[in-house]
Amino acid sequence: MGEAKSAKPHVVCVPLPLQGHINPMLSLAKLLHLHGCHVTFVLTHFNFNLLLNSRGPDTVKGVPGFQFEAISDGLPPENKRSILDLPALCRSMPVQGLRSFRELIDKLQHQQCGSPDVPPVSSIVCDGVVGFAMKAAEEFGIPEFVLFTPSGCGMLGYLNFDELHKRGFFPLKDEKNLHDGYLDTEIDWIPAMRGIRLREIPTFFRTTDPSDTMFNYNRDSVANAVKANGVILNTFQALESDTLDAIRSTYPHLYPIGPLPLLLRNHDDNDSTIDLNLWNSESKCLQWLDSREKQSVVYVNFGSLVTMNTNQLREFAWGFANSNYSFLWVIRPNLVEGSKEVLSEEELKKKAEGRFMIVGWCPQEKVLGHGSVGGFLSHCGWNSMLESISEGVPLVCWPFFAEQQMNCFYACKRWGIGLEMEEGVVKREKVERLVRELMEGERGKKMREKALEWKLRAQAATLPGGSSYNSFITLVEKFKKGVVKPL
Repeated sequence: MGEAKSAKPHVVCVPLPLQGHINPMLSLAKLLHLHGCHVTFVLTHFNFNLLLNSRGPDTVKGVPGFQFEAISDGLPPENKRSILDLPALCRSMPVQGLRSFRELIDKLQHQQCGSPDVPPVSSIVCDGVVGFAMKAAEEFGIPEFVLFTPSGCGMLGYLNFDELHKRGFFPLKDEKNLHDGYLDTEIDWIPAMRGIRLREIPTFFRTTDPSDTMFNYNRDSVANAVKANGVILNTFQALESDTLDAIRSTYPHLYPIGPLPLLLRNHDDNDSTIDLNLWNSESKCLQWLDSREKQSVVYVNFGSLVTMNTNQLREFAWGFANSNYSFLWVIRPNLVEGSKEVLSEEELKKKAEGRFMIVGWCPQEKVLGHGSVGGFLSHCGWNSMLESISEGVPLVCWPFFAEQQMNCFYACKRWGIGLEMEEGVVKREKVERLVRELMEGERGKKMREKALEWKLRAQAATLPGGSSYNSFITLVEKFKKGVVKPL
């Protein structure tokens, strides 16, 4: 009996403490649990307490064989952990995160001695940009895997950060390069990504500072990952075959297992009660969608980090109102500084009366899967992109930062499911025109057909026998049989 218990894999999962990174790691953790692994999911104290205070203790109590633990991110309690605080987070985690995570692993290894229900830690799966967890795994002699949350095309962009530096594209020579057309320079030295420009490369190279935290942190993270036993990506082979083949030259032990929510949905998800959304979803929007006609609603969500000013917010609102389509719009409490009353102007309220609903957060997968949703205006975060592909919903793309510009390029120029809206610029006439083209134009109709094709391919990839399903099963077997670290 004791021997059988000790043979059960115990996987510690460590996401970057941001919503867009927590979600895919949680899906992976649930899948590992469903396949017989004991899972410890690691949150930061800040997010752990946020969930406790906003959603109650049941949120983080776990289920048998699935437990939560918390570590320090090194930032003071008053820090808002917003997009502007990312550099500070990336500086503090390698020091304070490492210290706190060491203590946790030591605790877990001793805990199993007194509790037959908790086997010793056998593997660590960390976010690709949580290098301190890899360092701790090496110190404790525990096999480590990394989950990178960007798209394959985004990953290939990060893998070329070193080359950007060598070829003189980083750092920028002058800040005017951000606006003088320099970013339209075509990149002709990445064979798998023909046609991309500098503006499609992940945005952290757009600085004149050679010591820039975000550029160097991401460059070091992808370089560090070559030491891992395997690299996991939330994508599927048919969608990104060229880029995945190119990535394998750096990471030969590559596991594309996405879309993770779809793979999880195709399993018997007994862990459906575990939900780590840092904002409370407002499910009333689903009832509102029930009252709308088929494919008549534009869903608008800019993710968990994007911010905008009040003028941009107003231009979006007028563009939606003038389009005469219904829209469901997610406006987080911290989306915009200043007034959050979007429809404050009487004329605007009258124009859009009865055609809109605004919520603070929503169950996005269910919204995108609702029959009344005909299009998605998105920031092109990879989780949102995959969820849209999984439900066959075409997009208007308004990328903000990181690899979102690359995702936009591929959605519009390669996969045929998106219309591009210039980054940063918001004009109500442009918003109206793009919404109309998405919902009723010829391009919109072709995009919808293409989106449905990709939906079927995503489903096929995540069903038994599909590329992502098979890749995941191979990964699980590595956890169960034990991993011999490569020399």
